[in-house]
Amino acid sequence: MRKALVVIDMLRDFMSEGGALYCGPEARRVVGPIRGKLEAFREAGDPVIFVCDRHRPEDAEFDVFPLHCVEGTPGAEVIGELEPREGEVIVTKRRYSGFFGTDLDITLRELEVGELVLVGVCTDICVLYTAADARNLGYSVTVPADCVASFDDEAHEFALRAMERTLGVKVAR
Repeated sequence: MRKALVVIDMLRDFMSEGGALYCGPEARRVVGPIRGKLEAFREAGDPVIFVCDRHRPEDAEFDVFPLHCVEGTPGAEVIGELEPREGEVIVTKRRYSGFFGTDLDITLRELEVGELVLVGVCTDICVLYTAADARNLGYSVTVPADCVASFDDEAHEFALRAMERTLGVKVAR
């Protein structure tokens, strides 16, 4: 079974100052380490998959969070430093998990992937729920701690512990 890098929500609305849901300086610090992972996976010929929040203007998620990552807007685009290359898969999602209502699982199975390395934002929301679904579907999951971040340090640490202790995710520190 192959290993894939899953880059979660490294989008302008989360990563840029002035973005609709800017995750702050903690999120900016993960860009370099994620870029290193991208280069390593690309050099090894391992799959890279971008999972991207992409909402309709009337999405029910806006009852909880402010308007963000609306389809067709610049805020829904991957930041320039991590721009997907031709042939890399982009999976769009409307909820927290990269698996919910998407074709991520079938895409991974077609690529014969059994191990996922999850990176991106926010640790306690989209990374956590994607990790939970991945484990429930039988994938082995690693989360490099230097490649995930949240706007809430306490929630970030809670999510890392929950992934490790409850879900059996390997948190690489």
